[in-house]
Amino acid sequence: MVFEKYIQNYIEEFNHLDRKFWNYEDGCVLIGLQAMYEASEDSFYYQAIQNYIDRYVQEDGAIRYYDKEEYNLDRIPSGRVLFLLYERTGQPKYRLALERLMEQLREQPRTGCGSFWHKKIYPFQIWLDGLYMGMPFYALYEKQFGNGTGYQDIVHQFENAKKYLYDEKTGLYYHGYDEKKELFWADPETGLSKNIWSRALGWYLMALIDCYEIMPQTESESRSVLKKLYQNLVDAVLRCQDKETGLFYQLTVLPYEKGNYLETSSSVMFAYAILKGYRLGLLDLFYRGKGEEILIALETRKFVCSYGELKLDGMCVGAGLGPENNRRRDGSAAYYLSERVVSDEQKGSGIAMMAYSEWLKIKKEKNGTYCSHPAVKIYNDGY
Repeated sequence: MVFEKYIQNYIEEFNHLDRKFWNYEDGCVLIGLQAMYEASEDSFYYQAIQNYIDRYVQEDGAIRYYDKEEYNLDRIPSGRVLFLLYERTGQPKYRLALERLMEQLREQPRTGCGSFWHKKIYPFQIWLDGLYMGMPFYALYEKQFGNGTGYQDIVHQFENAKKYLYDEKTGLYYHGYDEKKELFWADPETGLSKNIWSRALGWYLMALIDCYEIMPQTESESRSVLKKLYQNLVDAVLRCQDKETGLFYQLTVLPYEKGNYLETSSSVMFAYAILKGYRLGLLDLFYRGKGEEILIALETRKFVCSYGELKLDGMCVGAGLGPENNRRRDGSAAYYLSERVVSDEQKGSGIAMMAYSEWLKIKKEKNGTYCSHPAVKIYNDGY
């Protein structure tokens, strides 16, 4: 199985990394590891999580290379696995560390409409990325240690994204919004960035389905809002799927733009979110097939063997908007298509683990109605 072989090899190398910063990219891998652990019950994945976290989290809960005063939502996602570690071990350092991260969210600067600034250096800005960086952790904390009042705040921030970043014409969302409507990348009338970027849509779609899963069923009104936003976006995204390959372009609605390409990380994000939505009962069997179609396309078109090593290719290394001293990041089509395309970047590799884990969970929960390999498109349940 290509996905399993790739994931095992990737984690063997990940176990030896000690980067000099606490970052959301590795957070994607950690969340992917937890998803694989839940799906397989293989302690290999749990041990990799603990090995990583114990290189950063000190006995007093301090996190190496983390600075709360940055008020950077990108520093939050790695903390999602702290809930698992604290539940499994009861070690106080994990609880202390997640409290430090929650303290940041409590104090995070906000726009006038009530959404978190993406970062302190990005004042009055809402990015779709930020919904994934902050909201699932916030929801996990509320579920484990809160009193339920935070759910309304979480949903409000999703609704703000719909209000300020939504494009009526396509049913999709722009990457960013400047509340002051003053930044060089923002439209002076709408405050919106110039383009719809597939990975930003992926972040947002994953945030919606993750928060829906986390919120208890007693929060029926909040879950109903997330469900509607999620279902509508899934349909809009699938209208942009490349019919020949089953994958998605870097610039979602501009397939014929010179230099545009089929991008791996966003495609795997969509596969994850769609398969998870099916597993949770928000989507029907048709969508399960679409999720698998994307996995098949990734397996057949984006895995490559280089010098004897299996790699997952075709990932945009990163893209953003500004700040003022980086005017190259202006949100133009040319900018998004100028960023490097690489293999095995955490935002693609980690989410590949999440997507594959959803296929494993579906197979397990549906009593093996799928064949043993997702590329074999034969279903025992009539699809």
